[in-house]
Amino acid sequence: MNHRGRVSSGTAAPAEERSCSWLNPWVFLVSVLAIKTAFVTVCCFVVFLHGSYGQYKTLLQNATEWHCVPNVSAGKKVGCMYCPKDWKHFQKSCYYLSADKMPWTESVQNCSGMGSHLVVINSKEEQEFLFNLAKEVSTNAYETKYYIGLAASENGQWQWVDQTPYKKAATFWKPGEPNLLFAEKCAAIHVKGKRDSSTYSNWNNILCFTSCYRICELAVKFV
Repeated sequence: MNHRGRVSSGTAAPAEERSCSWLNPWVFLVSVLAIKTAFVTVCCFVVFLHGSYGQYKTLLQNATEWHCVPNVSAGKKVGCMYCPKDWKHFQKSCYYLSADKMPWTESVQNCSGMGSHLVVINSKEEQEFLFNLAKEVSTNAYETKYYIGLAASENGQWQWVDQTPYKKAATFWKPGEPNLLFAEKCAAIHVKGKRDSSTYSNWNNILCFTSCYRICELAVKFV
């Protein structure tokens, strides 16, 4: 009796151990998969939230000037237009008047580095706005020049930096300008301090290596 009891006891224990050894890896794998699935789900949700609201939060943090645009057909507001800090808003664009000077090529690169471009002037209203804005910030110095995104190619054809077609009828050159096209191939708004007369025909072509202020343009952001 005692011998059979010992044999029974001795044979039961290994079977139980084999059963536990076979189950443990599967329990571990299932647990790992469950944790991994939960982690991926949380990550996807966070990415979704970041993608949906990241731009909105960035705009709210950086924008100091904004204007709500009403939906005329529905008679309700559909969102806001945002300009970056220290940029001025007019119609559907934001404008930055620099406080430092550099040549035309460097001015193009500087505006591009801010996600914008040297200003492209498309209308008399836009020209008037920029002229008045330049007069406000200019001093009583004899003259102040702001580069715009207009330059002449080797054959003398004027081109805008964003490839907008150049239309002579929609330009604002000073009387007698442009001249000396063999050398002066870059355009600038020319303001003679606060003493300048109320004329909006003030573009001047100058040497492209001249260090001037610049005006950058950026489309407004809608939220």
